[in-house]
Amino acid sequence: MAIDYSLLQRARHGHAFLRIYRWEPACLSFGRNEPALKRYDREAIRALGVDTVRRPTGGRAVWHEHEVTYAVAAPQHAFGSLQTTYLAIHRMLAEALASLGAPVQHADATRNADALGAGPCFSSPVGGEILARGRKLVGSAQFREGEAFLQHGSILLDGGQDIIGQISRGKKRLALHATSLNAAIGRTVDFDEVSDAIADHARRQWPGPWNTPPSSPQPSSCFSFDDSAWTWRR
Repeated sequence: MAIDYSLLQRARHGHAFLRIYRWEPACLSFGRNEPALKRYDREAIRALGVDTVRRPTGGRAVWHEHEVTYAVAAPQHAFGSLQTTYLAIHRMLAEALASLGAPVQHADATRNADALGAGPCFSSPVGGEILARGRKLVGSAQFREGEAFLQHGSILLDGGQDIIGQISRGKKRLALHATSLNAAIGRTVDFDEVSDAIADHARRQWPGPWNTPPSSPQPSSCFSFDDSAWTWRR
């Protein structure tokens, strides 16, 4: 999270980034303003040994295990309004996933997000998000600071979000309208295949010079995302 936030800071100075990565170990992330204290049971989380973090972006809880996470950070003028940016990034992702054989479509653009306390990210789609056979395949969220934005998203490769039900207060059975890329395509796809497809389609849709760093960028922010006071601030 610190790396992605540092990319947002650099985007305020005119740079643009696409970062594709995975989580090790698996982790539960909360949205920036999600009421995690009210929604999730910290004792159950500790008992299961689940790592947690709060994202700099909005949205609701996501379980990061068998998935691909993307992050786009850029000046706001690169795409325009929040909705225009959201749709443009999802359009690129949808074409990348379709090239792998996924039967993708977009959720109705007029569909508003549910309340932050309504449950995890994959319990319902937001307008413009990517579906496969009517079920949510990609969950995304955005944050804007100054003249730049950061958009995060999770693309499910396999498995699901069921562990969130085990640590949710009150509701042990959650209606999760999610699917995975493996289920949608009917074959096994891995992280490298998906990340290569996304990078290829990003270069096609967003022309210009692309530079690939030799390794993951280092966080330049002093903001501490491993601080439990931030993770459980609300």
